[in-house]
Amino acid sequence: MVEIKNKIAKGLAVFLPGIFLLGFNIGTGSVTAMAKAGASYGMSLLWTIIASCLTTFFMINLYSRYTLITGETALHAFRKHIHPVVGIFFIVALTTGVMGSVMGVMGIVADICFVWSKSFVEGGISPVFFASFFIAMVYVIFWKGETQFFERVLAVIVAIMAACFLANFFILMPPPIDILKGMIPNIPDIPADEGKGPFLVIASLVGTTVFSGLFIIRTTLVKEAGWTIKDMKVQRRDAIVSVTLMFIISMSIMAAAAGTLYSANIGLTRASQMIELLEPLAGGMATAIFAFGIIAAGVSSQFPNILMLPWLLCDYNQSKREMTLPKYRIMVFFISLLGLVVPIFDARPVFVMIVSQAFNSVILPITVLCIFYLGNRKDLMGAYRNSVVTNVILFLILLFSIFTSFIGIKGVWQLISL
Repeated sequence: MVEIKNKIAKGLAVFLPGIFLLGFNIGTGSVTAMAKAGASYGMSLLWTIIASCLTTFFMINLYSRYTLITGETALHAFRKHIHPVVGIFFIVALTTGVMGSVMGVMGIVADICFVWSKSFVEGGISPVFFASFFIAMVYVIFWKGETQFFERVLAVIVAIMAACFLANFFILMPPPIDILKGMIPNIPDIPADEGKGPFLVIASLVGTTVFSGLFIIRTTLVKEAGWTIKDMKVQRRDAIVSVTLMFIISMSIMAAAAGTLYSANIGLTRASQMIELLEPLAGGMATAIFAFGIIAAGVSSQFPNILMLPWLLCDYNQSKREMTLPKYRIMVFFISLLGLVVPIFDARPVFVMIVSQAFNSVILPITVLCIFYLGNRKDLMGAYRNSVVTNVILFLILLFSIFTSFIGIKGVWQLISL
């Protein structure tokens, strides 16, 4: 029995880095974006999720391969082989984005819980209570300080999240023919009163999946797992599991909204509306399952969010990731407290969100350029230099990332001008 348990634990350990990335990637922002797309356009944008997941898989493999061959993490490589300013740029940009994300994640989770609690407590339970509870829970787990412990906790939370959204998919799924049609690239008609073009909608969906921080952190996880070039197949298998689950969960969220809200011609502006709108359409059980899924998504993304800055600093300085050090515990404590901003002040963190969007809109092209440069250096990669096909694909990703950057900057400018 002990031997069987050890084999299971060893098998699970192989996929823990990928599960960590999945928890990082599928958060409340992704849930809101996918649900919004499904409610407004049915399954017509499913092809965008497929393209985004394939792009993410491609970039994960490129960054992981670099670390497998050189033994260097991304930020250290940027600092050593390109310029220290590039590494500092990523630290500032990703941290700024994470600060906005921490506010948004806890704000959405608290709002979801508040709305849901109205079904069994008159007037509902204060969002501040829920935000404080989840912040404290995540921080207590962080106090343990070990990456493997974080990964195992995340594995449980991600499993709950996946089970919830998959259950919702089978309960609320739209006709299978709509799912198949959604795999064919097309540009849906956008309601005139929304004032947004179809490319902005597509860019926003891509932005929730193809995240630069994912590729940077991946190199750290690969190095910490002790993988080398001999583990190329293990790394690729881990990435396949992560991206496949990423697609299944994203598709399930979109399908749940498409099968209910889109069919009833009901729009969506915030995630908590799903709780209010789903109950009369799908019943209390489906609503409860969806609520649990969003809460799990929020908590799973909160872990890597609060760890981002200390991990980036350790990566940049090539220092050991001792999260039990007082400086990191204090750093994470204050980042965690940002989750109380929205519930306490009952307002959206507009300024921070604007800045984080501005940084996120320009970071992906730079991420692509960096791995393009590093991957083509013979002195670093040797026989594993990028092939012509790899470079062509990278160039196409670069063009699209520049386009989404333009759309993102334009959207931020419009927001500032209002």
